[in-house]
Amino acid sequence: MRAAHLVRVGLAALLLWLPLAMPLRPGPALGQWFPLAPEWPLLLLLLALAGRWLRLPVVVLLLALAAHKLADIAMHSALARGFNLRADLPLIEAGLRLLAGSVGLVASVALAVLSVLALAGLAALLWWAAGLWSRIGGGWRLRGALAALSLAALVPLQTGAVRAESALYAQGRVALFINTQRELTRFAAKAASDPFQGATGLLERIDRDVLLIFVESYGRTSFDTPLYAETHLPLLEQAQTRLAEAGLSMRSGFVAAPTRGGQSWLSHGTLSKGLWVADQTRYRAAIASGRQSLFHHAARAGFRTAAVMPAITLPWPESSRMGFETVLEAADLNYHGLPFNWVTMPDQFTMTALDRMLRDGSDERRLFAQIALISSHAPWVPVPRMIDWNNVGDGSVFNDMAQEGDPPSVVWRDRDRVRDQYRQAVSYSLEVVMDYALRHAEDPPLMLVIGDHQAAPRIALDERPDVALHVIGPEALVAETADWGLTPGLIPPPEAEAFPMDRLRDMILGSFGGRPRS
Repeated sequence: MRAAHLVRVGLAALLLWLPLAMPLRPGPALGQWFPLAPEWPLLLLLLALAGRWLRLPVVVLLLALAAHKLADIAMHSALARGFNLRADLPLIEAGLRLLAGSVGLVASVALAVLSVLALAGLAALLWWAAGLWSRIGGGWRLRGALAALSLAALVPLQTGAVRAESALYAQGRVALFINTQRELTRFAAKAASDPFQGATGLLERIDRDVLLIFVESYGRTSFDTPLYAETHLPLLEQAQTRLAEAGLSMRSGFVAAPTRGGQSWLSHGTLSKGLWVADQTRYRAAIASGRQSLFHHAARAGFRTAAVMPAITLPWPESSRMGFETVLEAADLNYHGLPFNWVTMPDQFTMTALDRMLRDGSDERRLFAQIALISSHAPWVPVPRMIDWNNVGDGSVFNDMAQEGDPPSVVWRDRDRVRDQYRQAVSYSLEVVMDYALRHAEDPPLMLVIGDHQAAPRIALDERPDVALHVIGPEALVAETADWGLTPGLIPPPEAEAFPMDRLRDMILGSFGGRPRS
């Protein structure tokens, strides 16, 4: 009986150690763990001395610590950053929708249920372990041994030989919460100050349509990582030659995006509002601030403004405050083909619908439109292929492509296959954009083609937030961007520095005729 009791005591101690030792991000199974947790013997001592008073708070704190670390691991896997309790809670719903689109509704619901059950199970185990230690026997001899062990743990902590990782982690999370609140206050103050509010001569040098085209997951990795550069650079080189022969001018560079791995709307908001919108809380604050977007200013300059958003399948109430006169969501684009898993329609159909619905000559006003291309969005299965533009029709021509190959649940078991699918998907999106520019070369719009964010680091094989920017159009207009630090052509030099995306709104407004108020 005594041996069985010691086993239970040891197991309970191990369970109380687990949340303290958990890693903070995905990595090698053991390399990221913290086996030396000096808080652990202190915790055991406190439970043994005053367990019935501390049992509940200890369980709550350890459970919160474990849940936050799990959220950190998930965020690092998807977005290459930690979880911010103050800013990221609204992401839960969006994350579940993306998961459903990647692995299917049944599998995503099962994973969500398993996660809840796992946390509930951990709570029950921690409650049992804390209860056992709060009732531990052994008298003062055992308590003395625990006290000695606790003091021994404090000695290297005081000398800096061992770090109290969990204590520092919790302290850091609290500090992050407080700092985020302070930053949001400063963010609101910046949002209230717009140098182009009331500016004159906005965009007066532009005599044609402007297309701001976001290419999903198109990042710097396409230029610097051999796995992708060996495919994407030749494609861009060929496009550069063809566009130049057609009389088009090009300049390109890199821009630092506020997000990685997902949350495209943060980049959309950052560019259009001229604010660094790095999380959902800032996004909501930017929308609510009343600060005029690039599209508000374009409308004031006489453009008709529009958003072509094939990924939007749910209500998008904030669109009414983004400055768009017209919003074309997935259902508005009249696609009658099959979806490509999460991707509602191929990019070639989206660009065809743009011409059919917004650039058909029925409105004499110049168009200033945001287009979000999503064929290079995860899960990258299957990947469409280019067809004759005249055969796009209602989209049903893509049905066979939409049913080709293995489903995401199979492909995503092999990370190398996922990377290959990503490589192909970005190639397709670039082909669509460049072919569209060539198709309209006789009377070209001014095109600003920009990646929304890098893919997640495990896919991109690149930790940087940089995305590509291409300005394509008539030479006279493209030349107005010369002071942006861009390089002629479609391929910037490897050493080219990225500038923050929140500067781009004011650069566009200033370069094409806008004069900020003094």
